[in-house]
Amino acid sequence: MKRHMFEYAGIVASVVLVAFGIGSIVTGLNGRHTVRHELASQQIVGTPDMTPAGIKSEAAKAGLKNLTDIPTCTVANQKINTGSKARCFAQYMRIHALEATGGQVYAQMGRFLDKNGKATNDQAAAAIDPKTKQPVENGARNTWVTETALTTALNTSFFAESVGMFAIIMGIALLLTGLGFLVLTLHWLRTPKARPVAVPEAAQGLKQAA
Repeated sequence: MKRHMFEYAGIVASVVLVAFGIGSIVTGLNGRHTVRHELASQQIVGTPDMTPAGIKSEAAKAGLKNLTDIPTCTVANQKINTGSKARCFAQYMRIHALEATGGQVYAQMGRFLDKNGKATNDQAAAAIDPKTKQPVENGARNTWVTETALTTALNTSFFAESVGMFAIIMGIALLLTGLGFLVLTLHWLRTPKARPVAVPEAAQGLKQAA
């Protein structure tokens, strides 16, 4: 009885592995489809300079020096509808933002602009907007904030698609493992069990007499 319980437990374990495998594949495919559908709905298209050579030229014109993180991918004039393209587009966006800010990141820029149009963190030295009567904000800083938000969303889509692909791969592995385990279990159940050979009474008597 105990042996049969373990044998049928193998079938149950196989079914569970197959079920988890199918569920993981479906979840991964659904996640991958959602990422690509949402990206396509944004109708993002790479600009003509989104090639390694093109962005180097544009960066040089903007006066950017010692730029080491030049992307190696290309999305020029391409629709951004996959996670990998979204990540590539985000890398080029960062360089575009650096071009707009003169090579400075958020923490390096002043919050306001003075009367000469130069960045400053001194609110007292900032120029006053005649309409709002408030210190004039540094527009380049706001550009960087917007770029960071967009690139974060694009990089998240790349991560989400990668997780979806991982779920698909794991699902296939679980599915194959479950099927293999099920085949072995069924083979074990169908294999005839060896039965003890009955010894004739006459042979037992001779053995005792000896």
